Order: sequence, then C-alpha cells, then structure tokens
Amino acid sequence: MSAAMIQRLVQRARQADEIIAQLKAHIEIVKKSAAVSVSKPEEERVAAENASLREKIKQLKMTLVLAEIKNGVKQIPLPKRSRVEAVKADSQGDTPSAPSTSQEEPKPVAQQAKPKKEQQAKGGDASKPEVAKAEKGKKGLAEVDRPIDISRLDLRVGKIVEVKKHPDADSLYVEEVDLGEGQPRTIVSGLVKHIPIEEMRGRLAVFMCNLKAAKMRGILSNGMIMCASCPEKVEILVPPPGAQVGDRVRAKDFPGEPDALLNPKKKIWETLKPDLRTDGDRVAAYKGSQLHIEGKGPLVAPTAANTQIS
Repeated sequence: MSAAMIQRLVQRARQADEIIAQLKAHIEIVKKSAAVSVSKPEEERVAAENASLREKIKQLKMTLVLAEIKNGVKQIPLPKRSRVEAVKADSQGDTPSAPSTSQEEPKPVAQQAKPKKEQQAKGGDASKPEVAKAEKGKKGLAEVDRPIDISRLDLRVGKIVEVKKHPDADSLYVEEVDLGEGQPRTIVSGLVKHIPIEEMRGRLAVFMCNLKAAKMRGILSNGMIMCASCPEKVEILVPPPGAQVGDRVRAKDFPGEPDALLNPKKKIWETLKPDLRTDGDRVAAYKGSQLHIEGKGPLVAPTAANTQIS
C-alpha cells in the first residue's frame, strides 16, 4: 500500500474522530443548558438532536466515499483489527485486495466503521462496566441536576373512602385513599388525637404520593396526608372548591414535574419541609409561593395561620 493511501486512511479516521468530538461537545452543551430544569420532553428533544447529528455524520461519510469513488480512488476494506494495527500491517506490506463487484463486496472504510461509531454514540454494549456506568449516569441525570424545590413532590387530591384505627397503635388511623389510580392506597396517619374518625371518612385532602413506602407498626403506608401542624393542634389542609380526586397541587413560582419516587438518601422532603408553612391568611405556601390547583384556587388550613406544614 502506498504512503498516500495510508495517509488518506489516517486522515479519514481523524475526520471521524473530529465529528465524534463535536457531537460529544454538543451533547455536553445541551446537558449544561438542561441543568436548571430537566424534564422528559427536554430529554426527548436532546435524543432527537443526537439522532439527527448521527444521521448527518452518516451522510457526510457517504459523501466522502462517493466523491473518492467518482475520482477513481479505490476503497480499502477495514480490517477486523484496531486502526493502529491496520496501519502498522499495511506499512509492512499486508495490502488488502481491492473490492470486487460480487455480492460479497466489502464495504468502504467509512461505511464499515459506521456501526461501531453509532454503537458508541448510542451507548454501546451495556454489558461493559464503563458503558453500564454511563447508562446509569444518564438515567440519574434529572435527579442529580434538578434543583430541590416543591416541584419535586407529587402532591395530589385524594378522597378517604375508608378509615379505621390501627389495631396495634392507639394514635394511628389506617386510611384507604382514592387518588384516581384505579385502586385505593393504604396510608397510615397519626391523627387519632386530633381529628375525630367521623371527620376523616369521605373527606377530600391532599396527599404526598411519591414518598417511599414505609411500615408503621406493621402496616405499609404508601403516602402522607398534608396538615398544618403545631404543638397545640393539627389541621388537615383543605382543597379549594371544585377540587377532584387526582388533581395535582403546584406552587405558582416553582414549575416542574415531580419525581416518580423520592430518594430517601437525598433527604428531599426533609430539605423542603422547613419552607412549607401557612401564611397569615391560612394559605399553604412554599417560600411564600401559594400552593394551588390550577383554575380552582389555593389550599388553606381551617384556622392555623403561620403554621408549619407536614
């Protein structure tokens, strides 16, 4: 093989590496721009951009190959070895045969290199430790980069369809709550000393729905009822008129979608709790931003003003 052919192979390899480097740099820019608020639609947009860039790389490689063929340049089959080994072997006189016109015609360098490049761009073989680590990091991107604010909580209106006292704890109620999920959730609340059982049954309330399930005296609780709470009294927050089962509760100044499940190790609820209070008008708020249901109104406490919410 001539020195000119070797030089073209090395040049094309460098061009492919430069394109991949540009793609990686673009991905990093997108990741940084998404650091403030990453959402599923944003991830889908980035994925679409990546797919578009990969297609452009494919077209550029094909254009290069066609241009060389048009100018009478033979296409050298890519050996099943690393690029360094191939160049070394070629320099020692191991010149591969020219492609034939049969059905077994080997693909040109740019084309044959494509699957490996595309596999790397898409994440490669998940069985390899470094790739598995990259995939794990990608899945955790939203959780790592998102700010910790009230939008991380899944607060929804639910209806207590059944309630009874806990068989092994005098201070606990065991509630069956309809949250619009098709079947009720079991939620355990320590309200026996504060709310009569007849006031619990059939009422609408707001529940935190993405806490990790936890056993309370042997019964698994899958959420938490939201109350204004102080040493003197505990009051269940009241949804606005017209609220329905499944309505999402949001803070006006903190848009975003909730986590599917709060990671207990991140202490998200513990971090947010001190900034959840009722204001002087008994309206529930986070850092002064009212908690409300879109188009229906804010949450309020019956009498508890300037009180911690938990």
